[in-house]
Amino acid sequence: MFKKIEAIIREQALDAVREALAVIGIVGMNVQEVRGRGRHGDHEHSPIYAYRHGDMLPKIQLNIILSEHNVEATVEAIMKAARTNTEGDGIIFILPVDDVVRIRTGERGSNALSYPDDIDARRAQKN
Repeated sequence: MFKKIEAIIREQALDAVREALAVIGIVGMNVQEVRGRGRHGDHEHSPIYAYRHGDMLPKIQLNIILSEHNVEATVEAIMKAARTNTEGDGIIFILPVDDVVRIRTGERGSNALSYPDDIDARRAQKN
């Protein structure tokens, strides 16, 4: 079974999160600039920013598809790298994924997700 992690984090946390994920072997991801707000209603920007954008703050959304057995290590790496212990650190969603297909090769499932030196390749080398 596969999972999708959608992590909404502060813009300034992106480099630290990417580095933390690389350390554990997460190499494939998509990154998007998004705007939103959480329940804290954080207003950390100037009045001019608030006038132009309302209460929607710039954030980064990471999308990662991975094997279910890699979810906890990935979530822990994101949390450790993104946490400042203040409101607005972000949120992580974990969703089911039925299947994965690599368009170029037609590979499906775990074969479509594998990369050299990824988290699963590292696990296989240890065993």
